[in-house]
Amino acid sequence: MSEEGPTTVRPPGSGEPGDAEIRDLPEPMPLRRMVGPGVVAVGIGLAAGEIILWPYLTSIGGLGLLWLALTTLVVQTVINMEIERYTLATGQTVVAAFSRWWKGWGIAICLAGAFQYVWPGWATSGSTVFTYLVGGGDPVWVTVIALGAIGVLLSASKVIYRTVERVEVVKVGLTLFFLAIVVIFVISATSWGEGARETATGFGQIPDGVTFTMLLSAIGAAGAGGVHNLVLSNWIRDKRYGMGAHVPRLVSPITGQEEAAGTDRYAFPQDEANLARWRIWWKRANAEHVMTFSLVCVVTITIMSLLAYETLFGRDDLDSSPEFLNIQGDILSDQVGEWLKLLFFAIVTVSLWAAAMGLLDVIGRVAADFLRRSYLPNSAFWTEPRLYLAVVWGEIILGSFILLAGFTQPIALLVVSTCAASVVTLLYSILLVRLNTRDLPSAIRLRGARLGGMAVAIGFYGFFAVAMVVTQIRDNFL
Repeated sequence: MSEEGPTTVRPPGSGEPGDAEIRDLPEPMPLRRMVGPGVVAVGIGLAAGEIILWPYLTSIGGLGLLWLALTTLVVQTVINMEIERYTLATGQTVVAAFSRWWKGWGIAICLAGAFQYVWPGWATSGSTVFTYLVGGGDPVWVTVIALGAIGVLLSASKVIYRTVERVEVVKVGLTLFFLAIVVIFVISATSWGEGARETATGFGQIPDGVTFTMLLSAIGAAGAGGVHNLVLSNWIRDKRYGMGAHVPRLVSPITGQEEAAGTDRYAFPQDEANLARWRIWWKRANAEHVMTFSLVCVVTITIMSLLAYETLFGRDDLDSSPEFLNIQGDILSDQVGEWLKLLFFAIVTVSLWAAAMGLLDVIGRVAADFLRRSYLPNSAFWTEPRLYLAVVWGEIILGSFILLAGFTQPIALLVVSTCAASVVTLLYSILLVRLNTRDLPSAIRLRGARLGGMAVAIGFYGFFAVAMVVTQIRDNFL
């Protein structure tokens, strides 16, 4: 940086009056220190899809949909890295970037996130399994208490990202431990062979009994999905990736020390030194995400689906409720021992509650970032941390009211949430292409194979979203 201090320029293609401050791109972190955002994403994602929706689909339709789960994860990896690309280069979240063109995009995404996550399906499912573990109880009140405890934990965190990261790291570790136990004691070689055969020969086919609504829901729940993916911007910024190192982290206004706010967007000089650092950042960010998000999701969905196939496929007493997990636990107890049933219930409970905490963090971050930068940039009281906690507690209170009002069917809640996730993913994938092809310097913008991958992603989510709408119109109005 020059002796005269930071300079400002308009970012390429933005068409906006605001300026980006020019600073050098920080030196790349070692890969081991970058590990975290992918773990948080996978930790929150290891819930509705991997534990409930995909195993349930396997239990009623067999292993013929594994191809769709794996395809979804590949598509999501492409989308997620375009989210990271923009924030690595500018320090700004993609939601804030969309809102520079039109504030309505930010409003639409925040409302979609609120709609997607206000239904406390993850927490309710975890509480239902908890009652299986302890032998009874009211899942509604257990969920209300669990949501309150999550709110207190987030409110008391000095640096909120660190708390979320630690919880999700523990969850992922416990989940992988359970999967190893399942592979050793439960899943047979026959199931592995059947899974490989069905994945290879069933590509593009939909098993009988699986509706497009359930498919869109499962796609939205595989890996991350919906607004969940967008918060990678916030997490890599708090982890100090790239130009995010210049942006203050989100801390608790109660126990933390707020950091001084800086410029909303940054840009680095397009000289050889900075571009060399960029190439290292980009390579390591991709490696971190593939190792911690993509591979863990693939392993988890595959093994949990094989477990459902091994224990539940062919039964005629399954319905769309977490009761099928109770049946699965009894089968594990009969086949291996009571200890595995209890371990299964404990892991599922912790996993779903940890996901609920992460999802509250997701909508809190998206809404606080958007509201602060779009409507309250000069407010002395409504800082981003205060907005964050207000949104988190608003979600907790509203979710509790929904449950106490009687809407408590967990899988129904999850289907609503995850269908919304697929639709919003389609929307922001289109916006991401525009953002990363026009609002970044030519040397680092989206092009080539990655641009082709984004076109495939848009077609993928678009096909299933349109198919669901057409199916609903045909079934309900024609």
